[in-house]
Amino acid sequence: MYAEAIAQRRINCSEKMVIKLGLVLVAFTVFSGQVMPVAQFEYSGGGLLKGIVQENIMLKEQSDNALFLLRKSWRDEINKKYGKNNVTHIDDGVAYISQVRYINSRRTKVNIAEINRNLNPDIEIVPQLSSYKMHSKSRMRNLVAGENVLVAVNGTYFKQDTGTPLGTLVIDGEIISGPIFERAAFGITKDGYATARVSFKGKLKSGDKIVQIDNINQPRMMAANVLIYTSKWGSKSPVTSKPSTHIAIRNNVIIDKSSQPLEIPYDGYVISAPKDKLEDFYIGDDVIVDYTLSPNLENAENIISGGPYLLKDGKKYVDVTEERLTAITGRNPRTAIGYTQDNVMIMVTVDGRKEGSSGATLAELAQLMKELGCYEAINLDGGSSTVMLADGKVHSGTSIGGAVSISNALVVKRKNII
Repeated sequence: MYAEAIAQRRINCSEKMVIKLGLVLVAFTVFSGQVMPVAQFEYSGGGLLKGIVQENIMLKEQSDNALFLLRKSWRDEINKKYGKNNVTHIDDGVAYISQVRYINSRRTKVNIAEINRNLNPDIEIVPQLSSYKMHSKSRMRNLVAGENVLVAVNGTYFKQDTGTPLGTLVIDGEIISGPIFERAAFGITKDGYATARVSFKGKLKSGDKIVQIDNINQPRMMAANVLIYTSKWGSKSPVTSKPSTHIAIRNNVIIDKSSQPLEIPYDGYVISAPKDKLEDFYIGDDVIVDYTLSPNLENAENIISGGPYLLKDGKKYVDVTEERLTAITGRNPRTAIGYTQDNVMIMVTVDGRKEGSSGATLAELAQLMKELGCYEAINLDGGSSTVMLADGKVHSGTSIGGAVSISNALVVKRKNII
């Protein structure tokens, strides 16, 4: 797709050729018992090696020049799109934009970040919890402290009292928490992005006995739900309001069973279910626990949910009824993420509930994301949680200075390169 990628592949091939040719020449001299004079080496292979090395250097210079031009071109495009005085280029391929826009004739402060990973292979985008355990909250600056963070926005919904995420959260391939009401989720793949409404599919099997698992690391939404809890949830499975059975599993064997919450094995699970669902499962039984998200969002290693959808296939698509979010349609501070057809991610916060900034409805937010060039976009948690950190500065979406404590965030940071 990009000139530097093509040049880099040619460089890698050339380097391999140098190594292989050198090994062939060394092997020839060793096994033949002959000593090859320098002049002969120069004639027979050294000249070729020298030429390949020189070509390597030339291709590297061409690749660097091509990448430099692409980065410059993108900076110029961003400056033109938003106005140079509104833009801060935090890193190659990462720009922060502060704007005052008029949304339905209402003055509104908007913070925007554009991230072009095509121009910077040394950045990554990952969801992040406020601590190792799920039940915690912290302010944005503390949440990302010690990280090489360039930009971050608040993430998915959470329980206000405990900080427990309410919705799909996958970090580095590990399912931290499962979906609620199949709400829209945003996946970050190796080469791009994907969105979908996500559901959970799981089964507990022992011989011919099969029990459906309804979710992972979420509060019980219905009395009949069967839930799986990992060590990310905490030390014990949660207390239930109705009689339940808990089974602890390690290495595919049931190691404990109780009507009370159980210790969660660090390298295993606890499954909590209505009493009758696990009657025929016993300590010592061999079991198989199988679960996944559907769809898998093109095998995304990192997924964060929110809801509702804002844009789908380039068109406004705000499915509040289907995602059971009709209560949040009014004008509020907002956070949204999306991506363009040429693989640029766009993160947005809209200020509200403060002087000079009135917030946005979900319909207005969808229109804004479309105007910014997004092809697909979803809404994230908003209201008092709305916050963006960019270039080391916290931009609160409300009048609360420094922003409120949040459970999780979506973070753009420099990779830890060894």
